[in-house]
Amino acid sequence: MKVALFLTCVNDTMYPGTGRAMVRLLRRLGHEVEFPEAQTCCGQMHLNTGYRTQALHMVKGFAETFEPYDAVVTPSASCGAMIRDWHPKLAPRAAGVASRVYELSEFLVDVLGVTDVGAYFPHRVTYHPTCHSLRMLRVGDRPRRLLREVRGIDLVDLPDARECCGFGGTFALKNSEVSAAMCADKVTAVRETKAEVLCAADNSCLMHIGGALSRTRAGVRTVHLAEILASTEEEPTP
Repeated sequence: MKVALFLTCVNDTMYPGTGRAMVRLLRRLGHEVEFPEAQTCCGQMHLNTGYRTQALHMVKGFAETFEPYDAVVTPSASCGAMIRDWHPKLAPRAAGVASRVYELSEFLVDVLGVTDVGAYFPHRVTYHPTCHSLRMLRVGDRPRRLLREVRGIDLVDLPDARECCGFGGTFALKNSEVSAAMCADKVTAVRETKAEVLCAADNSCLMHIGGALSRTRAGVRTVHLAEILASTEEEPTP
């Protein structure tokens, strides 16, 4: 299988470690993964703010860049949902490539058929299911199934887990007070778990919640799902 990594803008510019973790994880499972350097933004922010024409250019570019691959794996449920749901609507010819795009947990569970990836992460962890992963990609319990197989982990339930964290990309900018209130509720729920680590499948949401956790000195750090799954005793994620 010829696999490509679609890293996304947020991860490329702010969380490159997540991409490296994905490559390390997939190689450990026996698969090579390529990073096409022609990749750009998926167009989600542009579409959400009304720049449909500009988004269309990105959709066509994405389809052209990733056409040669059997599977495209991304560490972002948000961008994955944009590609699978909106790319075919904006450019019908993009449908074939869009259908081969998978969020990481989908790829591991549904395509590779694994839940135990040989990970080791001896920390108390709670998992936040992001809105796009729940309501658009419908990844269900795949991330938790993967986390439950991690050796050493103490996985605890997050109260009101399905509630939005308030980020929503441009929503947090346009509706900052509402966004901050929603995030405060999420931080309260995280602190109730007594977890050391908050995990999610989107670094954008983790960035939003992590900022509030830091400001309130909660003592909880945020770690992307890929980085937990890539962690081993020999090469641990800090």
